[in-house]
Amino acid sequence: MENNISELVERLGSDEDAVRKMAVFKLQSSIGDPSFADIFIAEGGLTRLRYLALHASGNTLAYSLTSFARLLEVDKGWEFVDQEVVERIVELIVTHPLVNILRGAMSILVSVVSHPYTNGSNAPEKGTFGFRALKPAIAIYPQFLEMLVSRLSSADHALCANALQLINSLMRDSITNDSESEWPRFIQKLQDLGVIRAVYCLMQGSALQDHAHPLIEFQSLTKVLLRKWREIRLDLEKPEHRRALKGIHLASQQERNSGKTSGSPNEVRRSKKHNPDKWRRLGFATESPVAQFEDMGFLGMMDLADYARSHQDEYQRILLEQSTKPMQQRCPIARASLSVTSILYEHFEVDKSEMEDAKSYLILESRSGLDKVFKPLLLHWTRLHVAGLYAFFRLWKATGAELEDYEKIVELVRILVESVVGGAPRTKDVHDVEEELANFEYSRLRELQMELLELTYEDVWGQHLRQVREELHHEALHFIKEQRVRCLLQGAWFRNDGPPKSELTSSRDPGWKFVQLSHNRRVLHFGDFDAIEKRSPELDALPEKLELSNVSSVVSNVSSSPDDSSSTAKSVSCPVSSTKITIHGFQSTSSTNEPPKGGGHTRTNSKTTQGEGVLLSLCPETPSVASEWLDGLLMLLNQQPITSETNDMIDLVGNYGLKIRLLNVRYDDAIFASDAPSVPSRDGLNEDYYYDVFGGA
Repeated sequence: MENNISELVERLGSDEDAVRKMAVFKLQSSIGDPSFADIFIAEGGLTRLRYLALHASGNTLAYSLTSFARLLEVDKGWEFVDQEVVERIVELIVTHPLVNILRGAMSILVSVVSHPYTNGSNAPEKGTFGFRALKPAIAIYPQFLEMLVSRLSSADHALCANALQLINSLMRDSITNDSESEWPRFIQKLQDLGVIRAVYCLMQGSALQDHAHPLIEFQSLTKVLLRKWREIRLDLEKPEHRRALKGIHLASQQERNSGKTSGSPNEVRRSKKHNPDKWRRLGFATESPVAQFEDMGFLGMMDLADYARSHQDEYQRILLEQSTKPMQQRCPIARASLSVTSILYEHFEVDKSEMEDAKSYLILESRSGLDKVFKPLLLHWTRLHVAGLYAFFRLWKATGAELEDYEKIVELVRILVESVVGGAPRTKDVHDVEEELANFEYSRLRELQMELLELTYEDVWGQHLRQVREELHHEALHFIKEQRVRCLLQGAWFRNDGPPKSELTSSRDPGWKFVQLSHNRRVLHFGDFDAIEKRSPELDALPEKLELSNVSSVVSNVSSSPDDSSSTAKSVSCPVSSTKITIHGFQSTSSTNEPPKGGGHTRTNSKTTQGEGVLLSLCPETPSVASEWLDGLLMLLNQQPITSETNDMIDLVGNYGLKIRLLNVRYDDAIFASDAPSVPSRDGLNEDYYYDVFGGA
């Protein structure tokens, strides 16, 4: 093996380019083996490899760079990395168009920049590695970063991945090792060059698998940046912090909009100095705004300052609009901005460690899994913040909220963000997300809130909540049964069953039937009439009656489901004469046979003397009447209701009962359209009154 390596090293120094090219071509596939690398370095091969990296061209240069990069990846050859090598690599990235050369060059810089994070035995000299090693070369080639970002849109996926990997390494080293004043400027420069938009397009692209590792790292670094900004405490001793806070105030043009000064310099200065609500007017709780940034730190300041600066006209308009309202009804803009920042911070799990992000990638290797891991919208943090803030303002106005309702609006915005941002697929554009946040209906948001509340209680209470649901369903069933039975107690008109007019020998109407349930709920009274009378007949005026104890079944062609596509489903929407309720029962064969009062025992003891047949037919005029009478009769017979209208009412009552219990609604929590209702007076009220529970029973 040593002889082969010696021969390979000798060929690297050949005067013929073809020999050198073939040698370095073979070298790139073997040098990733640490034992091979040790022998190669011992044979003096590294000196010749470095020479080729500095002076070769074409494919020989490409193979040399790849070999050098692979040697550094196994933590070998660092003693030959100096400023001359770094400068040469930076020059190639800026000036060279060939993709195969650029890939190897970028891989070398990734190792150089990332070297402080490895545990190699070779201790690098300070300034030789990390981002600081590139700064002298970047000073010579200032277009380096711009060229690097432009490579993110390359059609070559490997070059894209290498470029993003190098950007990640530069960002990480800058965040970790640069001073507090330096790393934000570097990050801002990358953003100005369009790195966010470029990475966002890669995350939404179809070649996600090819860029997965550097994209996940960039996403993690974005969280690192957000965490770092949040951890910076607001300190007005720092000029940049003081300028940011002052910018929020100046963008409001408070003095001009307040109309308190005539515009003279003395009065303006006096107003600035003595304005008692300078900061409270902007939505801060006190005139010491620093305290409100305690939770979100400088990140909260950045979001608020960016909104005030970039949307100045809207910022001023909302402030002016709020200033006309009583203090309790004003939407606190600054506080709302900080709340939206906090909501986004929690939604994207910014505090989640990079190790957990990496584990999620290893677990979710499928394409659908990658779609869950990547969050392209995280990169558009500022735009989401502004959209969330506008949603906050809209909900505040739509609900007529006051300061005591602030946390309720925060919760609604949280649910809105979870629904729209959390539910957005990977390929959904941020502009569409902004529009959905702006147009999301308040009523739908409330429904989501109730569903989420029920799910939350389901998780916490489990069996207890299911028991409450069953109890409420049972109560709702009894409530609707009482309502349906009251319809029967009130009575209703039904068209007499008969052939249509076109088939009659005369034009005489077949007449009408009035049916009413007795007060004791045991007998149906009915009678025939020529026409519907303005006043319902008295119970005593109905000559015929039907004992419910004789009823065996109630059948109908009334639809039991709104989705039923059968002929019975169509009957409700057909002419009223097609809807029919038929009551079957046992008819006495002897006129002396009195119907017993024994309910269930009647049919068992009388089958030998009675025959089953149609006792009464009803033709309801409307679907509602059909539902009331069919289900009312069934429930009187202790059977379950079957029509969709009745079952929907039962579900509605049960669900409202559940929501009221979950929300623990009290009188002072209710939101009235106008003033709270007055409590009725008890003047003149004595004990001579009763409740007519059964409608006059």
